[in-house]
Amino acid sequence: MNANAKVTASHRSRQAIVYVRQSTLLQVRENTESTARQYALADRARELGWADQDIVVIDADLGLSGRFSGLRPGFGQVVTRVCLGEVGAVFGLEVSRLARSSAEFGRLLEFARLTDTLLIDADGVYDLGDFNDRLILGLKSTMSEAELHVLAGRLHGARRAAAERGDLRLTLPVGLLHDADGQTILDPDEEVREAIADVFRLFEQHGSALGVVRAFADRRFPRRDTGVWAGRLGWGRLTHGRAADVLRNPAYAGAYAFGRTATSRKVRPDGTVVTCVNRLPRDQWKVLIPDHHEGYVSWQQHLDIQAKLAGNRTQAGARPPREGVPICQGIIFCGSCGFPMGTRYRRADNTADYVCMRARSDAVTTPGCHSVAAAAIDPVVERLLLDALTPDQVHLALAAARDVHQRHHRSHRAAELAVERARYEADRAERSLSQVEPENRLVARSLEARWETKLAALAQAEQHLADLQAAQPALPEPDRLKALAEDLPRLWQAPTTTSRDRKRLIRTLIADVTVRHVDFADAHVGIRWHTGAVDEIVCARRTNRTPSQAVEIIRDLLDTSTDAEIADHLNQLGLKTGNARPFSVASIRFVRAKYVIGSVRSDPTGPGEITVPEAARILGVHEATVYPWLRSGELPARQGRHHRWCIPWNDAIEQHWQQRVAAEPRIRRPNPNNEKGQAV
Repeated sequence: MNANAKVTASHRSRQAIVYVRQSTLLQVRENTESTARQYALADRARELGWADQDIVVIDADLGLSGRFSGLRPGFGQVVTRVCLGEVGAVFGLEVSRLARSSAEFGRLLEFARLTDTLLIDADGVYDLGDFNDRLILGLKSTMSEAELHVLAGRLHGARRAAAERGDLRLTLPVGLLHDADGQTILDPDEEVREAIADVFRLFEQHGSALGVVRAFADRRFPRRDTGVWAGRLGWGRLTHGRAADVLRNPAYAGAYAFGRTATSRKVRPDGTVVTCVNRLPRDQWKVLIPDHHEGYVSWQQHLDIQAKLAGNRTQAGARPPREGVPICQGIIFCGSCGFPMGTRYRRADNTADYVCMRARSDAVTTPGCHSVAAAAIDPVVERLLLDALTPDQVHLALAAARDVHQRHHRSHRAAELAVERARYEADRAERSLSQVEPENRLVARSLEARWETKLAALAQAEQHLADLQAAQPALPEPDRLKALAEDLPRLWQAPTTTSRDRKRLIRTLIADVTVRHVDFADAHVGIRWHTGAVDEIVCARRTNRTPSQAVEIIRDLLDTSTDAEIADHLNQLGLKTGNARPFSVASIRFVRAKYVIGSVRSDPTGPGEITVPEAARILGVHEATVYPWLRSGELPARQGRHHRWCIPWNDAIEQHWQQRVAAEPRIRRPNPNNEKGQAV
């Protein structure tokens, strides 16, 4: 049957769709001939009788793979129009490649059969109502999918083999380039190199990717475009994601890494298939070749950076040092329930408390879960740390380290002798096997098994020696450690030493701090060192003892200054209350009451003086009546402690003001039924 005879007037009365697709953007840019041939299918539609207004070109899938239709809007339009019966024919350069999945292609064929839609390519016209045409397209679809599988297997195998040699040219990050010989080199642009090197220097200084981003706030950072515009250098703002990618990429450490990610596909509830890219742990990388090319940092530095990044991930349970003042933040735990203790700040005086986090997490507290002032715990931990780093303690630690080093050396020597013996046994077994005739399989099989056993023993001995060598600690320089121990107290208190620096120093020696409350006043502080040693100290939960210097100053100033003036004076001197807070009027009154320094209600008057309430009672007027006389100077008086009025008083003054009160009819007098008084 003539292929053109399959095209009927019914088909021509509907639309002819020309479906254009290329798998990647690189193919769109370079394989222009294939794209032009697909667009030329519109001429084939005209030859078969379709009018120009009925020919629709769908090219929304240029640069998209044909593996899954859910990611191709153009293919979705084709299927939708076919289902609506609007299409008479679908044109493609090769119809079997409309979809790489047999299931999706079979679904399209079924829709085309039900709506009497033709599929037309360079090989001919296919009527899905014809069993033979449907069989041919089904076979071609299966062969196309098998072809994709075979080609992919060959390509991946070749890529893996080239990668294992380090010859596969991977996309390099910014700062690295391929030279004319294919070797990986540093970018010749000095500005690019300095920007990449600054990322690693700033990370060593700040300890976090976010700190690097903040340091780059006023600078620009380079980038190398990929894909269609691969190789083009651009500049932009350094984001947290880009900084993390630079710090995680092993290429900057001179290593060749292949297979660092794996793709997985998931089906959404609506039936679409999505592809996810997952990072693999280092031990699952397909190829890793350290010292492959020159890098910005060494491989050991790269490993240290990854350890720091892992220690910064709070979502994984890490508790990195923060900017807060409390030095035990992140390593302090509640001794009653075992939960971490968080930090709660007081906005009024910027002091902090360590609070058990269990109440915040599950609203359950044990009787021993309490808060504790950071000012009570931090000095204890600080004192123990500085005491542990004295020159004498460093000398003892170095002596112990030398003993450990010598024991390791002796164990290394024993392991080296074991490797030498195992190698001799393996060589001897190999010589025995080589002396046997190959035809004598009865003997050869036994000797082969013996040789394999000796080789396994040799490998085990070599691995044991390698483990011992890797675990042997390097001895630090004694002079540097002693100098650091002598200078550590001054360095600890230096203004340039930040809270984060102090926390890092503490964490190098102290593993964690546990606080257990015995009673309301005292707390047991357990400090566990990285060496396994444990110290326990009892301290006050609250540093509620007012400094003696502050108490003496309050005694001296009480008769000449107000409580507010005394509080300002103490704060200017840098003194704090027993709870490590600034002084206020309330705290001054509390100290006066606790240490019996005068009395808030004590009489401030001297000999021959009375107070305002006493004068009001003598004259039979309200206290509010006396204050205007004092302020205007009509009634002479002085202001004593706490701005209290002290009125000189004698019989003459009393007689004068008795007459004055009697002559004033509207003077405010106290009323038994009105405590505030009223004019009578």
